[in-house]
Amino acid sequence: MREGGKFAEEVLQPLNQTGDSEGCTRNDDGTVTTPKGFLKAYKAFCENGWGTLSADANYGGQGLPHTLTTVFNEFASSANMAFSMYPGLTAGAVAALTIHGTDDQKQTYLPNMIAGTWTGTMNLTEPHCGTDLGLIRTKAVPQADGSYKITGTKIFISAGQHDMAENIITWCWPASRRPGRHQGHFAVCRAPQRDRRRMARWGTTMAFPAARSSTRWAFTATPPA
Repeated sequence: MREGGKFAEEVLQPLNQTGDSEGCTRNDDGTVTTPKGFLKAYKAFCENGWGTLSADANYGGQGLPHTLTTVFNEFASSANMAFSMYPGLTAGAVAALTIHGTDDQKQTYLPNMIAGTWTGTMNLTEPHCGTDLGLIRTKAVPQADGSYKITGTKIFISAGQHDMAENIITWCWPASRRPGRHQGHFAVCRAPQRDRRRMARWGTTMAFPAARSSTRWAFTATPPA
């Protein structure tokens, strides 16, 4: 924990002001550049294994008590909340996949996400919903091959695009055919912004967003169990 505090104090805290004053930059081609120093800090975060502390040892984690992760997260969030959202959202997606994912999905996603090579984000609310997620309209339509075609618009997608990971896993909630309920949740690969053509390797096709705060989707995905 001393080393965790040192990392938060010496690496993350000095970037807190940079994140506020500089912010992320959305480029003309739709890619996003994080504030100066964030990429280097994230590489150090991954290399030092801070995202692996209490993650499942079967997928590259250290399997340590969650208490240690809670303490480190408190250090990191206090030092730089903006930076901490990137691994924080990944941890949430990892937890959901750990509970609901199939064995194949866990083998595909978890080692990369726990290592930090891939990051995660969650896509819940939509422009007309606010906090009432019972009003969401995003649809997941089952296909003959077992995948689902998902269409819809999501907003407030923190860490939905950035330059710190090879791939960003979208954790998506579509609507249900039953009013007020959700149809389930889907793990969807988003293309690495450095090379979107590599998306074909993961068998996912999608339309990339043109807006900063909202994403219009049209892609296929296989849902967790």
